[in-house]
Order: sequence, then C-alpha cells, then structure tokens
Amino acid sequence: MSGSKHALNWTTLLIAIPVGFVASLVTLAFRGVIDLINRLLFNSDSEITVAMHVWPWIFWPLLVGAGGVLAGFFLRYAVAIEKQETVKTDYLEVINARLDAVPTKTSLFRALSSIASIGSGASIGKEGPMVQLSALSGSLMGRWFPQMRNSDIVAMAAAAGLSSVYHAPLASAIFVAEIAFGISALQRLIPLIVASAVAVMTMWSLGFRSALYPLSEALFQMDISSLLMTLVIGLVAGLAGWLLIKLIARSKMLFGRVKSLPARLGLGGLAVGFLALISTDILGNGYEVIVKIIDGHYVLAGLIGLLVLKTLATTLSVGSNAVGGLFTPSLLIGALLGVALAQMGVALHLPVGDTLLYAAIGMAAVLAAVSQAPLMAMLMVLEMTLNSSLLFPIMIASVLASMVVYRLQSASTYPVVSNHFSRSEAKFDFDNMRVDQLIIPGAALQPEESVGQALAVSSLKRERYVYVINSAGQFLGVVSIHDISRKVLSQEITLDSPVSSVMDDNFPCIYQNQSMREGWEAFARVTLERLPVLNNPQERRFMGALTKTSLIQKAQEFL
Repeated sequence: MSGSKHALNWTTLLIAIPVGFVASLVTLAFRGVIDLINRLLFNSDSEITVAMHVWPWIFWPLLVGAGGVLAGFFLRYAVAIEKQETVKTDYLEVINARLDAVPTKTSLFRALSSIASIGSGASIGKEGPMVQLSALSGSLMGRWFPQMRNSDIVAMAAAAGLSSVYHAPLASAIFVAEIAFGISALQRLIPLIVASAVAVMTMWSLGFRSALYPLSEALFQMDISSLLMTLVIGLVAGLAGWLLIKLIARSKMLFGRVKSLPARLGLGGLAVGFLALISTDILGNGYEVIVKIIDGHYVLAGLIGLLVLKTLATTLSVGSNAVGGLFTPSLLIGALLGVALAQMGVALHLPVGDTLLYAAIGMAAVLAAVSQAPLMAMLMVLEMTLNSSLLFPIMIASVLASMVVYRLQSASTYPVVSNHFSRSEAKFDFDNMRVDQLIIPGAALQPEESVGQALAVSSLKRERYVYVINSAGQFLGVVSIHDISRKVLSQEITLDSPVSSVMDDNFPCIYQNQSMREGWEAFARVTLERLPVLNNPQERRFMGALTKTSLIQKAQEFL
C-alpha cells in the first residue's frame, strides 16, 4: 500500500495515539472549567439541576438569561470573524469539505459562548464544545504531521473527544465516519477507532471506568409484549425526533428576528429560566436526570411533564443559538419517552417486564431520529449501558425512529447529513434512471436527401453529425459535416449528392431502456458529445440523442 495522504498505514495509526490522548485531556479541561464556574456561581459541586437551588427562585430566570447574554457577546464575535474571513468553524464541515484546518479563534470564542450557556443552565449538551475543542487540538497537532491530511487528524480528534465524553469508542468512531464522511470505509474508520480507544483508556486510567448509565445488570426479556412495546417506542420516538427538529427550526426562525446575538441568547436563557421555576430538572444537558429516571425516581405524570418541559427548554436554548450539543438532551428526551410509554403499557396490563430498561431503548431511538445516524445511536447506548441484552430492541427502535424522520422528509440536526442524503438519493436516481429520460431531439434526414440539406440542418441545429433514418424511422447511420466538407472541396461529391454516399453505418449508439450508468460507460468509450438513442437492438428505431453534458449535469448532483 502506498504512503499517500489517503492511505492507511502504520504512521496513520501511530499518529492516532497521541491525538486520542490529547483530545481526552481537552474534554477533561473543559469539564473542569464548567465545574469551576459551578463552584463560583453556586458554591457547589452538584449538577446545575441541584446547584440552582442555592439561589432564591426569583433569581433563576435572571441567572440563565444573564448567561445567555454573555454567551451572545462571545458568539457575536465568533460569527463576525467567520463572516469576515469566510471560514467554516464546525468540525464536521471541516472534515466533510476536507479543509486545511479548524479555525482557532472562532472555535475558542464559540467555546466561551458555550461555557457561558452551559454554566448558567441552558438546556444543551456539553459534548458539542468538547468535541469542537478536541477537533481544534487535532487540527493544531496536524501541523506536526505534514504527511497526513489535516482534516483526517481532525476526524481522529473529534472521535476521541466524543468517546471520552460518553465512554463509547466504537460509536464515536462510527459517528464521525457516518456523519462527516457519509461512509464507513475501513481505511478511514480504523484510525478513528484507535484514537477513540486511546481516549477512553486515558479516561479509565484517570478513574472514569464505570458504565455511564447503570443498566448493565438488568435483563431484557424477549417476548411478544416487550417487542411490541419496542416497536411503539421506535415509532413514537421517530415522531418525537421529527417534532423536536421542527420545533428547533421554528424556534430559530422566531429568534432570528432578534438581530442582536446577546439579546437573542439572553431571551432564550430567560425563557429557560422561567421553565426552571416549574422544575430545575430541565436545566443543563440532563445526564444526572437520566440516572434518576433509571433509578425509578419518577412516576408517569412526572415523566410526561418533564418530557414536555425538556423539549421546550431544548427548543428554546438551541433555537436561540446557544452553542452546545443535542446528544444528551436527546438522550434525556428518549429516556423519558421510553419509560413513560412502558409505564403506560403496565397501566394497560401489558407484561412488558422492567420498565426502566425502556429508557435505554428510547434514548437510542430519539438520538437516531434527531441525528439520522442510527448505527452510531445503537452502539453509543450499548456502550454507555454495557447491557448486551438490549442489542436487538435498540436496533429495532433506532432503525424505526430514523426511518420515520426520513419518510417525513425532515432534515437532520446536522446539515452535513442532509447533504449526504441528497447525494445518496441523487446517486440512487442516477443509477435507476433510464436513458430515455434525458433524450433530446436529434437532427435526422432520409438517405436520399442531399448533403447540402445535411449542411443546412447541421448549421441550424449546430451539430457535427446528422443522423440518417429511413421512412419507417429506422436508424441507418450518420453523416459527418467534416466528411461532407472535405469531400465537397476535393470534388468527390457535390452538394446534390445523397447523404447515403457519405454515411457511416457503423456509428456507436445506445438504447432507450439502458441505465444512466450504461450511458455513462458508452460515452467513456468514445470522444463524442452526443450519441443516437434507439428503441431496441432489433427494431433500431431512432428516438433522439443523449448528450454527454446532460449526463454530467445529472451526475454533479451526487459527485
């Protein structure tokens, strides 16, 4: 195997090790900053849902709102730099577009904006800025390894950052391949897995060894009622994910009317703060609330109420442009949905088994729906729970949920995914379209007509070749305008000579029922711009022409 920038080799794998190590330290540093802010604001080591109670309730909306205003100032500065320098900051876009580097200044200012939002309780995940900063660390390290594309090192660092957050190395590697690359090619996946595994090993060596969510001991009972409940959760999670995507889009449109970013994020924070007056469990990313759900702390009414409130809070925070992730909020919404539906099943006397196990099924399903990355969602929840008995139901629910969102024509929360879907659909259309769908009329004469008429038709249609057909429409061959001109000048023929005297009866052609791919292959064998299209090899009736330009334009939709 060659040592090119695209190839998989030992150097690539050796680079992945320090990249994974550094990325995990970056996520720990970010987490440490958030903890420091918690201690400064609340004099507490507890999560924001508990720490907020240190302040009187009347201050909660003001605190979240003030955090939003501060976040808005940082974000406004980052956006101004992006517009001025026309750069892309998001690590997924950098990887997808194979760009040279993750911008440092805009990444740091977006991280500061995220710290302000997360530290004050916005309903967003911590993983977004953690992975962005990990990707930035990979981009900076990439300067030391000129033998590799910087975007490939950024991909390793992003996968490592995500795996150190969720302790899910395989799912994190799959996520970057599935979302950013749109593929899971082995050559590009292996370095991501190495970097992710090194990041998790680093976290383990620092004492973070346990499963993220305590479900490893429970056993999912495979029976008709449980599978029926799994199907229901998958379908409802798909609708919930679709609704969340639509609500976020609507929220962004409404908040977009507020031109000032500090005012926009401040309003979003204020609104979330008012929702916190009902329950502080809607604050933050929701990790500790998921643990409480799995421990059985909520009854059905509480689950449904919190589901509605968390959905609204996440919609407000993300819609107001708070910089953060949607992973953990999606996981919380899924956990609430899964346990709520399972408890409804129990109320209807369905033997669904341990209702708390359905938290994990709901988590995977909603995450798959929102991200449109079902493979990543399945693996991530399995790695976070370390419960292999959940594999089959999680697979069913994740695929169902993502299919519901896909069939409802809803875009993923990651724009890169929508681009991959568009290209995939265009490729599918191209592979399944027939040649006759791009046929255009072609200049045609009968064999007894004169070469002078052929020249006139060629001039009118601006075509090098004129097709020759008989009275029944059967294709006989072509005449070349260059051949006519040469033979007229050499006095081999006159302008009154019939076109049959200069006709080429062995001209390449294609048939109307052939695929676009076969049409592409036909053009690859010749240097022509157009080919005649016939109905079939037996009758050879002339239908029109196919141009190379029309094929290229169609192929550009997925290239």
